[in-house]
Amino acid sequence: MIPFSVLDLAPIVHGGDAASALHSSRELARHAEGWDYRRYWLAEHHNMPGIASAATSIVIAHVAAATRAMRVGAGGIMLPNHAPLIIAEQFGTLDALYPGRIDLGLGRAPGTDPRTTHALRRTLAGEVDTFPDDVVELLGYFQPAQPGQPVQAVPGAGAKVDVWILGSSLFGAQLAAALGLPFAFASHFAPAQLMQALEVYRSRFRPSARLQRPYAMIGVNIIVADTDAAARRLLSSLQQAFIQLRRGRPGPLPPPVDGYEERLTPQERAGLAELLACSFVGAPDTVHRELEAFLARVEVDELIVSAMIHDHDARLRSYELAAGVRDRLAARP
Repeated sequence: MIPFSVLDLAPIVHGGDAASALHSSRELARHAEGWDYRRYWLAEHHNMPGIASAATSIVIAHVAAATRAMRVGAGGIMLPNHAPLIIAEQFGTLDALYPGRIDLGLGRAPGTDPRTTHALRRTLAGEVDTFPDDVVELLGYFQPAQPGQPVQAVPGAGAKVDVWILGSSLFGAQLAAALGLPFAFASHFAPAQLMQALEVYRSRFRPSARLQRPYAMIGVNIIVADTDAAARRLLSSLQQAFIQLRRGRPGPLPPPVDGYEERLTPQERAGLAELLACSFVGAPDTVHRELEAFLARVEVDELIVSAMIHDHDARLRSYELAAGVRDRLAARP
């Protein structure tokens, strides 16, 4: 069985607020654990009115406290926004609170616009060009402390945090391979280089103390409802959010509408089709058929599922139905 995991952006919906978004994330995590999702990841974004997970490590603690054994982590922490020691301490603390359950996915994008990036970093020297060095420094802080070591992560030294490299291009694949780390590709919004990135990662992988064989997880959008039409309507919230972002007007996740694509320009429709190429939307039979064909083409170790759905009950139902699709895929000859 290919494991399914959850990627939750803690969406703030139109008419809602951050408090309700974080409550919904906690409830979704409890249900996801019962539906046998392997891990639950939250992502760092800033100055985004529709995303409540900017303080990612705090939200991870909020979710981990509501679950028992499921892995919980970051997908991801945008490391250039932080000093590596700070992240080592934060995730060392999470590991001390929830031992053996914490994942740390690392990305090099800022997770926001240039002006907000400046507000975040101020005089911090971290830049995307130093990302590989920052990752190596961070990994060093998770090693057991040595006698006389002048700077230690406390908590953090000796923590059993699983570290991943995230990416939407070949850069992340190359770095994950060189460091011998698991790799997660953001094909749920940037699928163009998926196949090439997986080939680069696997062909160049060097075993490490952390990982002996390559392990690749890819992001997909899965929205399941009782009918194809109902699922396509739910998808319109994500479509609206992408278009608003492209137009420079990000906001709370909009409610679904009928016939949204018909209102768009041909260029906007083509852009959405490109962004959402790794999306599976429909009734359970439809999603099962499309996912089965996709997995026959793409060799992958795990899927992490995003479902940006405005209505919380519909989002819960979608993840429940997706778990059923997973189980059907596992039962195929």
